[in-house]
Amino acid sequence: MSTTTQELDLAIEGMTCASCVAHVERALTKVDGVSSVSVNLATERAHLTLSHEVPVAELIQKVEQAGYQARPTQPSDQQESAARRELERVDLKKNFFFSLIATFPVFVMEMGSHLIPALHHWLMANLGDWNWIIQAALTTLVMFGPGWVFYQKGLPALARLQPDMNSLVALGSLAAWSYSLVATFAPSVLPTGTVNVYFEAAAVIVTLILLGRLMEANARGRTSDAIARLVKLQPHNATRLRDDKQETVELSLIQPNDHLLVRPGERIPLDGEIIEGSSFIDESMMTGESIPVNKTVAAEVIGGTLNTTGSFTYRVTKTGKDTLLAQIIELVETAQGSKLPIQALVDQITRWFVPAVMLVAALTFLVWLFFGPEPALSFALVNAVAVLIIACPCAMGLATPTSIMVGTGRAASLGLLFRSGTALQTLAEVKTIAFDKTGTLTLGKPKLTDFIVAPGFEKNAVLALAAAAEQHSEHPIANALIEAAVAAKISLGTLETFEAIPGYGLKAKVSGEEIHIGADRLFEKLSINLDSLGSIARQLAEEGKTPIYISVNNQMAAVMALADTIKPGTAAALKALHALDFKIAMITGDNQRTANVIAKKLGIDVVIAEVLPSEKVAAVKELRKQHGAIAYVGDGINDAPALAEADLGLAIGTGTDIAIESADLVLVSGDIQGVPKSIALARATMRNIKQNLFWAFAYNVALIPLAAGVAYPFFGLLLSPILAASAMALSSVFVVTNALRLRNWKTPVEE
Repeated sequence: MSTTTQELDLAIEGMTCASCVAHVERALTKVDGVSSVSVNLATERAHLTLSHEVPVAELIQKVEQAGYQARPTQPSDQQESAARRELERVDLKKNFFFSLIATFPVFVMEMGSHLIPALHHWLMANLGDWNWIIQAALTTLVMFGPGWVFYQKGLPALARLQPDMNSLVALGSLAAWSYSLVATFAPSVLPTGTVNVYFEAAAVIVTLILLGRLMEANARGRTSDAIARLVKLQPHNATRLRDDKQETVELSLIQPNDHLLVRPGERIPLDGEIIEGSSFIDESMMTGESIPVNKTVAAEVIGGTLNTTGSFTYRVTKTGKDTLLAQIIELVETAQGSKLPIQALVDQITRWFVPAVMLVAALTFLVWLFFGPEPALSFALVNAVAVLIIACPCAMGLATPTSIMVGTGRAASLGLLFRSGTALQTLAEVKTIAFDKTGTLTLGKPKLTDFIVAPGFEKNAVLALAAAAEQHSEHPIANALIEAAVAAKISLGTLETFEAIPGYGLKAKVSGEEIHIGADRLFEKLSINLDSLGSIARQLAEEGKTPIYISVNNQMAAVMALADTIKPGTAAALKALHALDFKIAMITGDNQRTANVIAKKLGIDVVIAEVLPSEKVAAVKELRKQHGAIAYVGDGINDAPALAEADLGLAIGTGTDIAIESADLVLVSGDIQGVPKSIALARATMRNIKQNLFWAFAYNVALIPLAAGVAYPFFGLLLSPILAASAMALSSVFVVTNALRLRNWKTPVEE
């Protein structure tokens, strides 16, 4: 029985760290019918693959039972998410400043007393016991006012045996606060010499972590700038022409085939085709190309691009989700929400991280209590609290997704569309890249350079038959032949039958004559002797041209030569790939000699020629066997299977829809220089992710033992909970800020 999988996205609210991600994933995985779940902390989304239909209400219920909120994603989520994050940021700002104002006197009263003896004496003389009572009141205000969010989320998570970052903060601050309350109001309960207060630690911990989250919210708000900018590109209204009258209408009311007027300085509302007028259009936000493109009648225009000089009328061809802008936004959102293979290791570690930290904190408390110097209870409490506060799974959870968000956003601004974050990692790791030739390395518009007939045939007569045979074909050869016939003012014969022979050529009947046009393998298959024109064909091939044979009534009639022009920038792009240590291959249906000439011009390392479309997959497999993981670049329908087979498929954006659908990365502008750009950006993004992960893990490996007090016997060094809270807050900010550096990443050309 065949099964079909479904995919579903849920917006998740209330996650604060990598442990939250693990809890949501675990809750959703338990639902029958859920095959896989990927939750992203940075985008606050869960992507589910379902083996059969599952009620959305059941999924939402499971998320809520885990302590979070969920809802199906909506098209307006981008704007709503940005608005919600801004509200959260404003609330955080208010809470932080309230907490700061209340914490400052507590910090001065307690820490100032230790540092300035005169202040200590003044406080004791004027406030006496009220010193600690005032600290208790202010700290309680901080903890159960701005800090309430930590207990509201952390304690229920602890009760469910699924502790998260909030649980660590809640436990640490509550331990310091509770101990201090006992020392203030029931000091006789505590052993002699242990009556101390740590109100300042509890208050400062809450304040510093709120500061860290505020800084993180400010930084994270900028990670999704790429999508926000894309969303803003589309205007809300358009000028529609109807019955020679202009009317301003909302975009949602416009239908395909409507005629729209675009004036200078306006953004083009939707995709379409110019029917009147001309202009230069700035397509930089779509293609990464900064120079405006001249567009005249019949030229395609892209919704969201900027009309710079002239005004024109165009016919709408795509609306809504079908427009290129909508597809780009969807692609970028999908890529930003995906997980890299490297994230699997992080997920495994963070799943056990918080429980492990709580165990280390408990052991720290016991070791200091039984083996520490006096006052042992005070030492035990302070060090256990420091361990709870220093541990920061937030940085681990943000290390990968923030870099993916910023990296894929930067790629989109350069006209490089990654379909998934996984493609980033794969592209950064492959070392061999194979190119299709026609339409990818070359313009795909060959010109007829030679037309040599066999003895007994007349040139114009054979050209008329060949052009007539090709007149309904979409193959580049057809265009070249018809252009040549039109230029020679030859009237075409009457096409009676036509049959394409994939990978070989065609068979047709023109004005009663049977015509075959194709490469040498077609005529070998038909057992038609090529000797009369074979030497001429070989000479043409040695010149880098593609020889094509024509037979009339099974007799060799002519050989023609086509020459395709190498795309501008191709040589520079391949040179850049060699500089990046890539082995370059070319897979083409052209004959070996022609392919070798082009390969020599471009410095290509491996040439696989005379390949039928159906054999391209086998060629990719063979290259992988010899050289390891491989990327493939193509543009045509016949490239789709090879694009899908390769470890990474790169489609030229000017190619066919089916090729683009089969690829992992789309080069919107069609410029081959996008290939080295995308590889350099992928490597920069992976470097950024590794830097983030190193910091997140190294930070915890180094500072948790220090917080536990392992340096005390050797150096007399302890890490106070206040310093622990500062370090924890800064670790997340460091990770997000490091990821944001990718926004300013320069291509090798720009550098």
